[in-house]
Amino acid sequence: MLNYRMTAYILGSIAVITAGLMLVPFIMTFGYAEDYNSTTLGFGVTIAVLLAAGIPCIVKKPANMHITSSCGFITVALAWIMMSLVGALPLCISGVIPDYIDCCFEMVSGFTTTGATIMTDIDGAPQSILFWRSMTHWIGGMGILVFAVALLPKSSPAAVHLMKAEVPGPEFGKLVSKLRFTARILYCIYLALTVLEVILLVASPKMNLFDAVLHAMSTAGTGGFSNHGMSIGYYNSAYIDGVVTAFMMLFAVNFNIFYFILIGHVSAALRNEEFRTLFIIFGLATLLMTVSLTLGEIYENFWVSLRYAAFQAASMMSTTGFTTADFNAWPTLCHFIIVALMFIGGSAGSTAGGIKVSRYVIGTKSAFAGMKKAYSPRGVFTVKLDGRPVSDDLRASVGHYFVSIFIIVVVSLALILLFETEKLGLAESFSAVATCLNNVGPGLGAVGPIYNFAHLTPFTKIILSLDMLIGRLEIVPILLMFYPKSWIPVK
Repeated sequence: MLNYRMTAYILGSIAVITAGLMLVPFIMTFGYAEDYNSTTLGFGVTIAVLLAAGIPCIVKKPANMHITSSCGFITVALAWIMMSLVGALPLCISGVIPDYIDCCFEMVSGFTTTGATIMTDIDGAPQSILFWRSMTHWIGGMGILVFAVALLPKSSPAAVHLMKAEVPGPEFGKLVSKLRFTARILYCIYLALTVLEVILLVASPKMNLFDAVLHAMSTAGTGGFSNHGMSIGYYNSAYIDGVVTAFMMLFAVNFNIFYFILIGHVSAALRNEEFRTLFIIFGLATLLMTVSLTLGEIYENFWVSLRYAAFQAASMMSTTGFTTADFNAWPTLCHFIIVALMFIGGSAGSTAGGIKVSRYVIGTKSAFAGMKKAYSPRGVFTVKLDGRPVSDDLRASVGHYFVSIFIIVVVSLALILLFETEKLGLAESFSAVATCLNNVGPGLGAVGPIYNFAHLTPFTKIILSLDMLIGRLEIVPILLMFYPKSWIPVK
């Protein structure tokens, strides 16, 4: 059941917050002396639209502020769709991207931190537009509804349902008793890591402050938008590659880990099973790709191969999508590892996409428990994560998630193969679905790192945009929109 008045109030609040955030690129249009009839008008009109729609919705608080879990999911889905549709207006009005469907694809990719792009002349785009693209990554990484909860003077009864729907992972937990303080702690950690990366990047003589801020925002949101068509490869710097590699992996870590380290529980944080598994997978993937690149003589020696392999492994596992090389030219084993890392993703409670490491840990342990049960029917086998038993409900939800992902991949792939007039090959179509559903960015072949998604049909772009939203919100919020009973008004 849907509390329409409360949903309108939340969406209105998001609209006003988004308008405030959009003031930054709007002011930049004057600072960079851009064409006032294009980018300035684009941002100005969009801000006006957001305020005109948002202010009437928040003038008076609803009498009934209670929402159900399903209402929270629907509200989150509507908020993300609204942000994408309205956030696309500056790109369309300015003429940077003339086609509105392309603009929406770009913004869905931005807010969901996917990083897939249809822009063919990124280096020649206005600075304000490039900043807005990367800013959508930063907003979408932690979640704008989490940001709204952090700004609330006191916790709303609706807050817990909104954060459950927006924070990725199999389950959601508060760091402290008050939810708004949890949101504030998360954003403080998020901001501090972003600022630290800016400082380290700008220390390189090859990167100026503007570029450092853009790439730090994209890294923080694990999105991958760059202001250069060659992505991080544009700088050809081992130092920059190293900094970005480190921060991509940091942002793929559950933010609870950082909080526990800050309060002095370092050993407990480092014993976290998902944390250790994340870096074990990253290490193995890096080693295998390094060996493959070295044996294939793609680069001059082992250490150069290690540099490129580590960067790409971090980029794919964190689902950031930055590139330093055309991995289409890498050995087939590397392609397999790259696609596998797309589906694995980062940790629950991080800004990374993918299915999440914790789901694989729970799923693998459940499979072994099932085999033991088949061998010894009278035995009792408990699945544990970090020493604590995993509930049957959580185990079931993990299984349902894997099945749902499989169905969505099959349906999306069938639709693209059926209606895509460009006739992408099976591998290219699959990688396009995989990279969008897991919020990664570049795929293989015609949607690989040196290409983009501009040549695809509008229908395919809509399917992939839906996949991006499903991947970022982890299925349920989007699917509930197609369930008629979700729209029944609350009494």
